[in-house]
Amino acid sequence: MVLYTDFGENLKKLRQARGLTQQELGSRVGLSKAVVSKYENALGYPTLDTLITLAAFFGVTTDYLLGVKHQKTADVSGLTDTQLNVVLSVIDAFRQENNH
Repeated sequence: MVLYTDFGENLKKLRQARGLTQQELGSRVGLSKAVVSKYENALGYPTLDTLITLAAFFGVTTDYLLGVKHQKTADVSGLTDTQLNVVLSVIDAFRQENNH
């Protein structure tokens, strides 16, 4: 059995980055504060449905949340092709700036 030890840490970082308490996160995704705390402290892991719900809420992949991949995603659905190209251009500019 593979244990995803980064899950709790990643969940906590994402929650704190949104400025949410454990209670607030739980309320928004249908969990209790105790369950959120359990996840963050690596005392349990979510069901697949809950994992998908959490990933969708934070706009990341389930792999990112589990610590399998350390890439974030952005939901670009609803953008026009022109808008998407602008977003991709900005991302490329940031990457180039970070590599200098």
